[in-house]
Amino acid sequence: MIKPLLARLQQKHRTVSFPKGTPVLPERFRGRPVVDSSKCATGCKLCVDSCPIGAIKKEKNALSIDLGKCLFCAQCEGNCSCGAIKFSREYRLAARTKKDLLLNGQEMKLAEALDKRMKKLFGRSLKLRQVSAGGCNACEADTNVLGTVVYDLGRFGVQFVASPRHADGLLITGPVTENMKLALEKTYDAVPDPKITIAVGTCAISGGPYIDLPRVNNGADKIIPVDLYIPGCPPHPLTILDGLLRLLGRIK
Repeated sequence: MIKPLLARLQQKHRTVSFPKGTPVLPERFRGRPVVDSSKCATGCKLCVDSCPIGAIKKEKNALSIDLGKCLFCAQCEGNCSCGAIKFSREYRLAARTKKDLLLNGQEMKLAEALDKRMKKLFGRSLKLRQVSAGGCNACEADTNVLGTVVYDLGRFGVQFVASPRHADGLLITGPVTENMKLALEKTYDAVPDPKITIAVGTCAISGGPYIDLPRVNNGADKIIPVDLYIPGCPPHPLTILDGLLRLLGRIK
């Protein structure tokens, strides 16, 4: 018994203090891209052409990036000699609508809390059923790590459950393949009303690198309504946690 206690003392406090303080992010972390159309050269479309899934548009010399499609591969930044696109270390990315995921140089509108009634129901206790709808397991891994001692999702009253009948909502990853479409619909129907739906990762929002392929449905909101979008490929655990807490009104 003494050995485990000594080991625990050596490990010290491992749970991050989030949302208090500034989180420690990996050195290679790529956060929200910053768009500055004033630096964009006339007639240049290197960033547009370098994007593998068409997340960047340029109209009348004005650039925009769709975070719901962005793979955070940074090909655009590497090919832009003007410095019009730079990836920051901003981890806060979640939004309530797809429109708010469109970056055009203006300040991003982050996710707002649920309405008063839903916040009263789920603000202190939220049970989620996670559905992997054809994902590559990257978003699933970063979602699962929220249950570890480092992030300790349970301290906020948020837990993952095994059955949709015990859940308050769904957390969906993956592009929703044709083989998972019916399973997602049935799982959604099994969750008692009122319920919420969260799309995590570029695939769950828009289809990601598989967008417009015949065997995917280009994201969860093509099948069921979505209340929160958390972009990334995959999103960092702190990005997911920040989005969940904003939805519940725990962060403003």
